[in-house]
Parts: sequence; C-alpha cells; structure tokens
Amino acid sequence: MKGSYFLIILVERAKNVKTKRRIFSLQRGYYVYVGSAMNSLEKRVARHFRKDKKLHWHIDFLLKEADLLEAYLIPSEERLEERLSREVARFARGVEGFGASDLQGVHTNLYYFGEANPEKKLENLLSNLGLRWKRVKSEGDIMET
Repeated sequence: MKGSYFLIILVERAKNVKTKRRIFSLQRGYYVYVGSAMNSLEKRVARHFRKDKKLHWHIDFLLKEADLLEAYLIPSEERLEERLSREVARFARGVEGFGASDLQGVHTNLYYFGEANPEKKLENLLSNLGLRWKRVKSEGDIMET
C-alpha cells in the first residue's frame, strides 16, 4: 500500500534530540510527525514502532527518546505529505528543519501540540480532506491490515 501517515508522539520531559548533524530542542508534550511511504506504507510505519533499528531519519532519533503512541495510515496513490504537513501547520507549531529535507513547500514535518492530544484535530483534518485512514497503536495492529 502507498500513502502518508501521522505519528502521534509524546515527549515526557523537555530534551535535546541529537541527530547526525543537528540538535533539536523539544518541549514536553504531544507532537505529530507527517511522513509518506510510496512503496510500502505498512512496513515504514511498523519500522517506526520498533525500538531496535538503525538510526537513519530524524524521526528515528526522536523515537529513540520518546513514546510513539499511535499512527494514522492514510492510503493514497498521490504523495500527500507536503499537503498534510501544511494543513497540520495551521493549528500546531512546527519544529524548524525536522524531517522535511526532501520537500519544497514546507520546512518541517514535526509539529508541537503542547499538552493537548492532537487526535481529534487530525481526524477532523482528514475528514475535511475526504481521506480514509486507519489508526494503529502497535506494529502488530499494522500487520493485521
């Protein structure tokens, strides 16, 4: 399956997340990461749930130090990552430079929601765009699709 995804992440306390080339200072609270997988959506998101993996993308470094609570799989033949990222930016604060190096129109794919769980806002956004989605809370949930 091809498509995009949201990851809902909880950072328990403020911290600096060091990647290969940068350090991102993150506050305590909820974050949403916007991604895409135009080859295998299920495998990409399942990888994000695994703790034991090679650290490659910015999100890998963050997930090593934070809790991935759930993911939204958004099947689509069209690459929606940039559009979804712009939509999320309308109601959350972006973490500049995090995970959007391959995109033209956005400067981040990680958004801070503070203490409010972003679940309802994401579902409203997806409904308003007329998109289907599936919520998953573990790697096992993905394999059931």
